[in-house]
Amino acid sequence: MDKKLYFDANATARIRPEVISLVVEVMGEVGNASSPHSFGREARKRIETARRQVAATLNVDAQQVIFNSGATEGNTTVFKGFEGKRILASAIEHPSIMDCGVALETIPVTSDGVVDLDAFKKMLSSGPSPALVSVMTANNETGVIQPVAEIAKLAKDAGAMVHSDAVQGYGRFAFTRESLGVDFLTLSAHKIGGPQGVGAMVIAPGVTPYKLLQGGGQERRQRGGTENVAGIAGFGLAAEMACSSFEKFQSLGALRDRIEVHFQTSPRVTVYGANVPRTANTSFMTIKGVPNDTLLMAFDLEGVAVSAGSACSSGSTRLSNVLGAMGVVSDPLLASLRISLGINTTEKEVEELCAIWDKLRARLLKE
Repeated sequence: MDKKLYFDANATARIRPEVISLVVEVMGEVGNASSPHSFGREARKRIETARRQVAATLNVDAQQVIFNSGATEGNTTVFKGFEGKRILASAIEHPSIMDCGVALETIPVTSDGVVDLDAFKKMLSSGPSPALVSVMTANNETGVIQPVAEIAKLAKDAGAMVHSDAVQGYGRFAFTRESLGVDFLTLSAHKIGGPQGVGAMVIAPGVTPYKLLQGGGQERRQRGGTENVAGIAGFGLAAEMACSSFEKFQSLGALRDRIEVHFQTSPRVTVYGANVPRTANTSFMTIKGVPNDTLLMAFDLEGVAVSAGSACSSGSTRLSNVLGAMGVVSDPLLASLRISLGINTTEKEVEELCAIWDKLRARLLKE
């Protein structure tokens, strides 16, 4: 097959050409950012430039940005800091939170995938006050945008600190740490066209986060380990580019809607989150009458990259925990399908995807 279609941008976005050029340039340089000589100082300059770039996108001071290996590390760092205390997290959080090894209570969501505020209020008023409340900015599977600011206010009134995994919202719609009202934000570069293996934790003024990685004075002694200078530089540029082109990202909504209209000509297709605010690039649906692995393999054989949900849960044949939290009953003949577009997705690619779906629909569903 000459060309393959990539519709899995929520797993990882295509790296921006400008970012590739910068990363290659920085990789050609030498110097440990902790070294005092001129080579080290040049490496340090690369990191601090990126720190200012990321900070500017969230309207925070540069010193509130701590670079790390990605959102999984950031999420684990936050949660480990509250281990043994009462933690509330939405039932649709990413596996890096649900499986981080720290006990938590899950906040229910509605059938549309939005945090149930009435249930949340009841949880706040029963039992001891939580130490931490965590709700993602936008869901990685449905794209549903959560009312984080409202949740944060309720949590703060109850005496809790607030965290938001902002991976799927950052660079897709405008917000700042202050507008969300949270104490911790976690970010990942590869969701916005940056390199894989680099991210950041953004903290509120005066907050001292838990130190997950010991043994080094890097990142103001908050995260040990030699910094990934080239990756961090690429992250800074990707952040600046993504947060200066929200309109371009929002234009993906029209393409997403075209896909959904076409797929829903089959009565076996149900789209989730369509009645509430979503990120413009994401469509999450179920298809009755076909197993998950069969559907994904069929698309792959046609050269189409899609997913059944979170990439971090790949290989699992169980129903997505997000769908389960939304009240969908597991069925071996109920496939889930996430289609996520990237900033370079074209109308022609959407047309090709729809044509391939028609072909698979006739073969697999025998409609």
